[in-house]
Amino acid sequence: MTSPIKMTPALTGLFALACGVIVGNLYYSQPVIELIAPDIGLSSQVASLIVSLTQIGYVAGMLFIAPLLDLFENKRLILISLGMAFVSLILSATAQNGGVFLFVAFITGLSAVSVQMLIPLAAHMASDESRGRVVGNIMGGLLLGILLARPVSSLIADHFGWRMVFFAAAVVMIVIGGVLALTLPQYRPAHRAGYGALLKSMGVLWVRHPTLRQRSLLQATMFGTFSLFWTAAPLELWRMFHLSQSQIAVFALAGAAGALAAPISGRLGDAGHGARVTLIGLIGAAVAMVTGIAWVSVIGLAITGIVLDACVQLTMIQGQRTIYALDPLSRGRLNGLYMASIFIGGAIGSALASPLYAHGGWAWIAAAGTIAALLGLVIFLNGNRKAVAA
Repeated sequence: MTSPIKMTPALTGLFALACGVIVGNLYYSQPVIELIAPDIGLSSQVASLIVSLTQIGYVAGMLFIAPLLDLFENKRLILISLGMAFVSLILSATAQNGGVFLFVAFITGLSAVSVQMLIPLAAHMASDESRGRVVGNIMGGLLLGILLARPVSSLIADHFGWRMVFFAAAVVMIVIGGVLALTLPQYRPAHRAGYGALLKSMGVLWVRHPTLRQRSLLQATMFGTFSLFWTAAPLELWRMFHLSQSQIAVFALAGAAGALAAPISGRLGDAGHGARVTLIGLIGAAVAMVTGIAWVSVIGLAITGIVLDACVQLTMIQGQRTIYALDPLSRGRLNGLYMASIFIGGAIGSALASPLYAHGGWAWIAAAGTIAALLGLVIFLNGNRKAVAA
């Protein structure tokens, strides 16, 4: 049963805010790992698993929890996942053992899947003619959350210690959960299959829809480029330009300007320009990264970050807008497959950043990012243009 409540600008803003603060849970630990590890007895090599397990948990949530949107009442699922996020953050803040912290990192990633529940719900509530704009605005909030989480975490940890980062995030989960409990409409999907059949159907959806495969793969290359850049950029700023942690935090804030492209992409998609927007995004990302081979400065890196973030948003919004139109009754599963593919690409980019930077410096990072973006462009141009155009 669908509530008569429709997406208003205020409700869209609330969804964007919620997605931003929830997705931040995935990234708070990244800039403070060197503070966490010695305090809970983890070696520097094992400490990197904190980030990996958080990302793995998020992908697992998209594949195995997000599909429940097509089976159970959506508001209840979202609030349960927020409750799980609160518990995991409190456990992170109080953990005294490395093994416990690593396990909780996985649960934190798993619980962040509420983001991928809010976005399909918003798509259900939006009208056909405004769906791209609504999703674009919400995804802008999500990207801001990704970009701001690291500098916010660094600043809190510098002044109050790393544990306060997770305590503060837990409080935010309580606040946003209370607001959503009062404002979210109830939405019960018409799908009536069992959970096993629901999971099996995800494979069917992947095979059935070439649009889903093409959009997922090209966006995976884009998010891989994004993660490659933002994992290596702090290393370059610290080692080559000797920026402090606070200065690097300000640099990340500048990169957040790219999030402004999300609502623009949504509006252009609604106007029928999805294919052109996708093409501009893919070419723009490649150009932004290739310039880094010859031009490396703080200003140059900032410009690259802003352009790259904008291009990732341009293509991501067009992909979501396209896949949501494939099958309204399967939006939870379609979104889960799409976003899981994207974050797998991001995880690969993050994993490659350190060894590439260690062996070839920023030139290797720029070259790898350029290759990844061009691969996405090849997928777009070689595929069925009607399948990948919004």
